[in-house]
Order: sequence, then structure tokens, then C-alpha cells
Amino acid sequence: MSVPSAATSSGPDHAPIRKALISVSDKTGLTEFAAGLAAAGVEITSTGGTARTLKEAGIAVTDVSAVTGFPEIMDGRVKTLHPMIHGGLLAHRDNPVHAAAMADHGIAGIDLLVVNLYPFAQTLAGGADYFTANENIDIGGPAMIRAAAKNAAFVTVVTDPGDYDAVLNEIAAQGGIGRDTRRALAARAFALTAAYDATIADWYAGEIDGETAERQFPERFGLPARLKSTLRYGENPHQAAALYVTGAQGPSAAAADLIQGKALSFNNLNDADAALALIAEFATGEAATLAIIKHANPCGVACADTLAAAHQAALACDPVSAFGGIVAVNRPLDAAAASAITALFTEVVIAPDADAEARTIFSKKPNLRLLLTGALPDPRATGLDVRTISGGLLVQTRDNGMTGPGDLKVVTRRPPSERERADMLFAFTVAKHVKSNAIVYVRDGATVGIGAGQMSRVDSARIAAAKAEDAARAAGLDTPLTRGSVVASDAFFPFADGLMAAIEAGATAVIQPGGSIRDDEVIAAADKAGIAMVFTGMRHFRH
Repeated sequence: MSVPSAATSSGPDHAPIRKALISVSDKTGLTEFAAGLAAAGVEITSTGGTARTLKEAGIAVTDVSAVTGFPEIMDGRVKTLHPMIHGGLLAHRDNPVHAAAMADHGIAGIDLLVVNLYPFAQTLAGGADYFTANENIDIGGPAMIRAAAKNAAFVTVVTDPGDYDAVLNEIAAQGGIGRDTRRALAARAFALTAAYDATIADWYAGEIDGETAERQFPERFGLPARLKSTLRYGENPHQAAALYVTGAQGPSAAAADLIQGKALSFNNLNDADAALALIAEFATGEAATLAIIKHANPCGVACADTLAAAHQAALACDPVSAFGGIVAVNRPLDAAAASAITALFTEVVIAPDADAEARTIFSKKPNLRLLLTGALPDPRATGLDVRTISGGLLVQTRDNGMTGPGDLKVVTRRPPSERERADMLFAFTVAKHVKSNAIVYVRDGATVGIGAGQMSRVDSARIAAAKAEDAARAAGLDTPLTRGSVVASDAFFPFADGLMAAIEAGATAVIQPGGSIRDDEVIAAADKAGIAMVFTGMRHFRH
């Protein structure tokens, strides 16, 4: 294998722009940019739809087929994969061998490449089938981008319409594009193609002939992400942080519109994501549901006829922890809900939408961040959960498992009542979003005690009960809110002690995955206490 020749310099301080090749899918700002290039004396070559758009705007364009001497074929699948194009992009202008090859074969140097790619991620987000998605994989575009970026010593590559004005301004001011700018644009170009290929690889890993297959984890894993913004700091002020978005993947905290309030922090976004994931379990067609989140754990969740009533019930679960929390709702915010939420200091509110009256009320709290997503994410959606560890990544499929009425297996002599069944399903859904070990008490469609993140399940049960007692005292009640409640556990009770703690707190029914070697012991304890218990067969650890 021969060793590639090297450029004898890093190129000129300002590389002149005499010839440009433009081939774009996203035509935002195209005609204005091309007109600016033409006014600067730049000769433009273009392809297909881009060429037609420029000609219709009265801009002089040379078709790429006139450069290659070969027509675009196969419905445009083959047009720029040609030595006349790649020679013009890759040639080292200060290398005599390259210069001789260009002269011998009539290859003109391409000084500026302007390319953006087929919208593969957006096509996937639109629900495209396998064949439609596959046809939206760009081949010639990435090849040209990589060629131009590799040769940044002499060639400028532009992949984002947001860079058009800066490029035109630099040409006008300097007579060309500076070395630092060329390298910066090349870095952006390589990041684009890396993310683009990572998106395709991830899709291929999960798709066979258009139907989702069992997830296949590829030999190499890439993260298709784009920087959206830098953040004030990370979890703590001494940590730097940024938000990256991973393509058009539907409603999310990352893609939500910030309607008002201070800039979002790392912790704000982490908590808002947890809040949205929880509230998405309760579709907008169901009862009005509201969740209050603190440090990525729910401290109160309730459903009611109105969001204002749901807020009151959710707040009653843990009014102390709710201070400075995150609120998520499953339907558009109205004035009554906005008034209830703003009565207590709240960091972030995330919702599908908010009416005009609600927005006016929130505007009186200028520091409160209002995030609107347009819709709720699909809790059943597939996808990957990626976390970093020292020296590597842990990657798993999302926990999109759901439990319905038909999944409940009664294991005690006493079956649950209809009210208990409804509360069980509500409690188990909330427990899925509580850090393990998770215990959740629910009564009448509202959490009344939550124990999160303890090393012992029995401690979670006791902490949840103790918090319920504190909430009862704060409300002036003589009886703990857990009396007559149901209790959910995110994983099985390994011993009867955790169950007994819940029974002592006043729980009358239990929902848990089951599967312990001591299930018989736990069932016997439930029967002795006269409570109902069901198994779901599905665990929801959340670490």
C-alpha cells in the first residue's frame, strides 16, 4: 500500500474562492448565498434540484454533468462520484505531482464546497418504512464533504446554512477564507458526517426489512448528536456542561421551546427530562395528571378532574420537597393550573402547551422557566439509554415496558377491589420513575408517600411512610395518608420485612413484580394480614 503524499504547506493564509460546487437538500438561504458568491465573481457548479433553483433565480450555473462529461444517472444516485469532482476537491495545490495531474486531465480546482445531506433523521421521525428511509441515505454528499474537509488547507467546506453570511462576509473583507475558518468548518463537517453515519448505523442495528427486530448492538457505537447550547455549568459550578440534541425524535425536554425564564441549567434539563418521561405515561385523553419532580425523583403525582386539583393533591404528598421543584402536566396549562403552580416557588414547568391566560400568569414570575413540547412523547417508543462510565459507555434499550389490568396476577386469598386495582396501576407506573429501591404509596389517584434511592427496600418503605406522616401533620390531619392506601414496589420484596413495613403504614394492597425465592413467605405474610397482592412479572429498576 502506497503512502499518500502530503501537502508541502498548510495552505495560504486566505484561500481565494474562484470556483464553488453547491449541492444542497436544505435550500434555506440558498439563492441569497449563491447570488452573493456570483457577485464576488465566483463560478458556480451545481447538481439536480439545486441547479434548477439557482437557474430559476437567474444565477449563472454550470451543471455538474458538464464538468464530469457524464450525465446524472440512476435517478440522480450517481452524479458527483467522479474524478473530475473529487480531483478538484482533493488536489494539493502546492504539490507539483497533483498540479500536473490536474493539467493532464483537465481538472479544475474546487475552492468552495457547499453541501448539506439528505434528511435521513427527519425521514425516520416521519415514520418512514425501510425502503423510504434507505433511499434517504446520502452517499455522494458525505464523500464530497469528507474530501473537502480533508483538504482544508486549500478548500472551504460549508455544511450549515447558518454559516452562509459569515463566509460571504469573510470573502468580501479578506478576498478569501482564512486558514482558521477553513479548519473550523472542516471540523464541523467531519462532526456532521460522523453523526449522520451514526444515525444510519443505529437505525440499521434495529431494523430488518422495515420491521423492528430484536435490538442488535453494533461492533462500534457512535452518538449522532449536535450541540444545541452550552449551559451555565454542570451539576456543580466547577463542572462545564452543554446540551446536545440527537436529531428529530419527537417531543422532548431537549427540543422543547423555552417560552420564558432564565437559561436552563444541567440540573433543570435532567429533572425536566425525568418529569416528562413520567407524565408521558398518562396520555392526554386520560384524567388531568400532574407530577412534581425534585432531583429526578417524583415527590408528588396525582390525577384529578382538573390540573389545579391534581396539583393540590400532588403537593399534599410532600409539600416540603416540592419547593423549587419541576412540574410536569399531561395537558395544556390553563389559568387555574398556572395560578396554583406559581403560588409556590417552582424552577421549571414543562407541558404540551399553555393557553394565553396561563402564559400571562407565568410571565409574572420572570425567573420561572416554561417549557412547551407541543405534545407528549410516546412512552412505548423504542430507543437507547446511554450512560457514561469511566472508560466506556453503558448502552441499553429504553425501559418502555408497561403494565395494564390484564397483566395483574392475584397471588393472595383476597383479590384487590376495583379502586385498589386502579391505584395499583397508578402506583406501579409512578414507581417505574422513582430511583431504586422504590416504594410508592397511592390513595385515590394520588401519591401519599414516596421512598426513593435507598440501599434497603424496607428503608424505602419506612421513609415513604414517615414522609406521609409528616405531610399529614402539615395538613392538620390525625391519620397518616397511607392508611387505606396501596403500595407499589419497583422490584420484588426479597423478604417479608419490607411488606410488613408497608402493612404497618396502613397499606391494604400491594403491587410488585414477584420473582423472589421467598415469594411464598411474602404471600403468606400478606394473607395473614388480610391484604391483597398482585404480581406484574416486570421489574423497573432505575439507577
